[in-house]
Amino acid sequence: MGILNESKNDRIIQLKAFDDTKSGVKGLIDAASGLPVDVPEIFIRLPEELAEDLELARTSLRVPSIDLNGVGDMGSSRREKIIEEVRHASETWGFFQVVNHGIPMKVLEEMMKGVPANWRDSLLVDMSTITYDLDPQELPSVCRDSTVDYLNHLKKPVDTVFVLLSEALGLEPDHLKRLECEKARTLACHYYPACPKPDQTLGINKHTDTSFITVLLQDEIGGLEVMHRNQWADVEPIPGALVVNIGDLLQILSNDKFKSVIHRATGNKTQARTSVACFYHGVVTPPKIYGPIEEIVTKESPQVFREFTVKDYLMKFYSRGLDEKSGLNYVRI
Repeated sequence: MGILNESKNDRIIQLKAFDDTKSGVKGLIDAASGLPVDVPEIFIRLPEELAEDLELARTSLRVPSIDLNGVGDMGSSRREKIIEEVRHASETWGFFQVVNHGIPMKVLEEMMKGVPANWRDSLLVDMSTITYDLDPQELPSVCRDSTVDYLNHLKKPVDTVFVLLSEALGLEPDHLKRLECEKARTLACHYYPACPKPDQTLGINKHTDTSFITVLLQDEIGGLEVMHRNQWADVEPIPGALVVNIGDLLQILSNDKFKSVIHRATGNKTQARTSVACFYHGVVTPPKIYGPIEEIVTKESPQVFREFTVKDYLMKFYSRGLDEKSGLNYVRI
């Protein structure tokens, strides 16, 4: 155990030194000037991680895709079918893709173009203390217009998803909206350069999200994988689709009905990959108490989580040990 801890401590020191260079992974690619890139040791996964992966099977099953066409026809059989599809996907997969969500393809394409044009590896836009009035001047000029346009267009489909999730839980359509689950957001744009050793590295390590929901726009390269029945499943890119996943906070509110599942991003040997994720955290400040929804807790389904504030949950999640992939145990009764 001592040797393992020492190895992890060394890796943390090396990661900090790399971060201090401010050049990012793309900086390694650019510095190579087209020559083969030697992947630094800090990006090579630990032997025990690689061994664990060998024990996990892969599945040909695909994350559910839900067509939102007809979702506005209140009381229709089509709308009821959509709600049932959302319920099933949220309970069994924790992930689903939505198509016909109303955002024009051009808006999605421009958002993706703005991602690799400006920065090295990641661009984070923290909107946890504001609602929807983002100051465009705080964004890099090269992606300013496309980001603001995308966020504005994202409002309506996100509202629709929260309504569907509310009804899938047997609640009034505006229940999750009244809880302000979509109030605070963080936009995370990631660029993953082509990786010479994708089988030994990861774009993003396996984890769950500390959000109510996360909405992801991914390019045609793919690489997002979801843990389903102890097997890795690909989230196949669908042109124009948005990927929605249940976060830890909604699993808590649903009293374990909806699942926040482990997922990761893998690299590609020949092609760069880009993605844009928007995390919906609810009210961070001033502190708001969240917990399992009263209408869901019953004698047959007793409460399994304690109440929490988002700020406290985030602090505990990000102070967790390196081996912990989810923070749900912090609030599980």
